[in-house]
Amino acid sequence: MNFPSSITCIFGRLPFLNIGSFFFFLIFTTLSLSLANAQEVSEEFKRITDSLIKASPVTYQELDSILKPKRSDTTYMRFFDMESARKKYLIGQSYALNQLGRKYRDISNYSKAVALHEKALQAAVDANNLEFRVYSLNMLGVVYRRSDAIKIALDYNQEALELAESEENPSDGLKRSINVSLNSIGNLYSILKQYDIAIAQFKKSMALEKELGNKLGLAINYQNIGECLEYKGELEEALHYYRTSLDYNNEIDSDKGRVICKNSIAQIYIKQNKLTQALEILEPNLLAAETLGDMSIIAAININIGWALMELKQYTESEKYLVTGLEMSKKHHLPSYIAHAYNYLSKLYTYEGEYQNALEYYQMAEKFNEEINSEVNRRYINDLIIKYETEKKTNQIEALARENEFMNLRLRKKTNTLIIGALGMALLTFILYILYRQKELKNEKQILTLEQSMLRSQMNPHFLFNSLNSIKLYIINNEKKNAVHYLNKFSKLVRKILEASSLKEISLADELETIDLYMNIENIRFSHEINFTVRVDESIDEHTVKIPSLILQPFLENALWHGLSSKEGEKKIHLHVSRENEKFIQISITDNGVGREASERIKESKILKRKSIGIDITKERLANFSKDFENSFQVEIIDLYDSNNVALGTKVVLHIPTH
Repeated sequence: MNFPSSITCIFGRLPFLNIGSFFFFLIFTTLSLSLANAQEVSEEFKRITDSLIKASPVTYQELDSILKPKRSDTTYMRFFDMESARKKYLIGQSYALNQLGRKYRDISNYSKAVALHEKALQAAVDANNLEFRVYSLNMLGVVYRRSDAIKIALDYNQEALELAESEENPSDGLKRSINVSLNSIGNLYSILKQYDIAIAQFKKSMALEKELGNKLGLAINYQNIGECLEYKGELEEALHYYRTSLDYNNEIDSDKGRVICKNSIAQIYIKQNKLTQALEILEPNLLAAETLGDMSIIAAININIGWALMELKQYTESEKYLVTGLEMSKKHHLPSYIAHAYNYLSKLYTYEGEYQNALEYYQMAEKFNEEINSEVNRRYINDLIIKYETEKKTNQIEALARENEFMNLRLRKKTNTLIIGALGMALLTFILYILYRQKELKNEKQILTLEQSMLRSQMNPHFLFNSLNSIKLYIINNEKKNAVHYLNKFSKLVRKILEASSLKEISLADELETIDLYMNIENIRFSHEINFTVRVDESIDEHTVKIPSLILQPFLENALWHGLSSKEGEKKIHLHVSRENEKFIQISITDNGVGREASERIKESKILKRKSIGIDITKERLANFSKDFENSFQVEIIDLYDSNNVALGTKVVLHIPTH
């Protein structure tokens, strides 16, 4: 993209002047500006200018610490430029010209800004000052990026970054320039929709800005990351970054930063369909932007207001703002905003049924999008970045190779000792690994044996055949509903037992569901005489508490067959889960059976004695489960008696660790 010279920019719109008149006008204008400067520049600033030129500082920070209050005033900066040029203080010239370039950039007069930054760059080159050279290159990159000249922008920012990183001990000014380069390269990637790469560049810049304590740099990087996240559709995360940027801008009292952040926040609100909230931010923000005079921001806010009004179906007002934003974007050559305005106008005319206009605006939007995101631009940028990264890595590899060679010279003296030590360590490691694997295999074998034993205990043939016989009786008695109901429960129970048998632990909720199914099936055989109840304290979250799989069934089976099967009258089993303390939960199973003593007598009198191994297996599994915790399990079996020492039943209490 070609830009006119500074003279063409000033006089290109005066076709009525002939050559003689031109030079007369030039001399007259120069004299007028000199007189205006003489009248408008304060005596104090003249003294400051003289002092600075005599001292001739060579860093940006030294100059900016004195001139910062006046750097946005074009009259003062022109005066400082002229005085520096007259007394051949090239660094002062470069500073002043760059500040003037920034001012013109902020009002979207990009051709004038480019001319000024180029003059500033030449002054820095003539002065052989690396810091101002890098600063000027970065400023040129920013101007070209603002006008979507991506190739040229990257050339300047890449050159600035390479120059800055070539300095072994960079000054704070150079460090800030590195941050600007990284930030600018990130913005270029963002324009090309390479958002993850862009965010990586912004985060590098942000880390360096934190080291320097530069809140303005942090505000800019948070804003830029927010934009990338917004484009990715991560709206809440983007909103967080925009608000953080706004906080930094409030801290440094940056009017421009506040306007940009508020516009971005309002844009998120539009996307979230919070249209009224968006307009409440945008309308006063437009006035603030107009006070600043930055045409790109004013154009963006006009387009956003038009968009919000369109979504509120206020089409006439929407069109006014969109057209205003479009015209401003065209006038100041802002292709991205032109494309946005065309897109929204196309959508607006579609809503209004003006399909011909809608199609024309859509086609124009596509044209601008293609211009901005052309494949040539993508390939060019990718090639340059790859080339730069390759060169950087090559330099790093060479440095590492030199360092490695030096280390090898030292290591050769200790080679024999290191080799013997390494072999010894390797042998010791191998032996320890073998011992560790043997222990692991032993544990795995033990776990597998326990799982097989548990499965045999849970799925013993007596239970299976008795359950199926009970269901068969329903079928014989033509009780189809009961047969289907309990057959479903039985199949679900078998499935859950098989699934749980392969797991070391399950949630308390799954275990309670399994035992509920088990008790339902067993209750058929007891003619539904068993009153089984479960209570879980509110402090227990059944879904997060983990216990070994299938540990409760053996205790319930004992309660049924040794406690209640021989009892006459009401038969109860109550299961209660409670929080013992922070490290344990407590599960108690209480029955009102005949008690252990009576149960043993009854058992001895039977010809066929039923041996229960389920509880022993369960204790082994609890011990294995507890190895992963600080505390061990406990199982208590308590005989219950009344005041006359008559057995009331049995209570089993399991103390299961959770930490």
